Amino acid sequence: MKKELFNLSGKTALVTGANRGIGLAIAEGLAEYGADLAITARNKEQLENAKHKIESNTSQKVHTFSFDLENTEQIPRLFKDIISRTKQLNILVNCAGINRRSAAEDVETETWEQVIKVNLTAVFLLSQQFCRHRKKLGKSGKIINIGSLQCKAARPTTTAYAASKGGIAMLTKSLAVEWAKYKINVNAIGPGYIATDLTAKLKADKDFNKWVISKTPLERWGLPEDIAGTAVFLASSASDFVTGQIIYVDGGWLAAL
Repeated sequence: MKKELFNLSGKTALVTGANRGIGLAIAEGLAEYGADLAITARNKEQLENAKHKIESNTSQKVHTFSFDLENTEQIPRLFKDIISRTKQLNILVNCAGINRRSAAEDVETETWEQVIKVNLTAVFLLSQQFCRHRKKLGKSGKIINIGSLQCKAARPTTTAYAASKGGIAMLTKSLAVEWAKYKINVNAIGPGYIATDLTAKLKADKDFNKWVISKTPLERWGLPEDIAGTAVFLASSASDFVTGQIIYVDGGWLAAL
């Protein structure tokens, strides 16, 4: 097997939610293997910090776009702006997402719609723009969606989030089947419990932390870097015959009873 299978030189990837955590780790991984980047998030300062970090550690170019994916009607304009600066995109990583915890019977309609809009509708619309772009060029492409353990199973107080991630599972399969004729591979990564600043409070809870470790055969929380390698694989030529799949990077969580 040739090492060039994982070479991303000459390619450009759009990574949403790349200002921190899993999104930043994926962006760093793609850049380390040669990809230039367009990264988006709501927090402009964090985006610029991410850009500086990546460009300092690699020779790749990073373009930043401050954007709130809840503004779904503006996604076509965002994509047009990205293409005007990058010229083309070869890879799309839909990583940005939100969670709003509440008992199901107390979830407000506004909250439900916000989670679905950011976690599912925005993913579809960005993927749609990406497909149109690659189809116009007559070239292949790679889409990577970030799912969750809740693509497969649910927990209390995360009804909207679970519904959105269940939607990601089927959206990934549906787009993979429909866009195979354009040579666009569509796959997803399902992270287990990953230690980030967003999960810091959960990890700090002694009982919850014990529960996570007891449920994870590898007996630890995952790290953002644990997701990056799978993303590089799915973005590269090494995965050219892989589409419609959800790869769970969960320390063995879903394999255990």
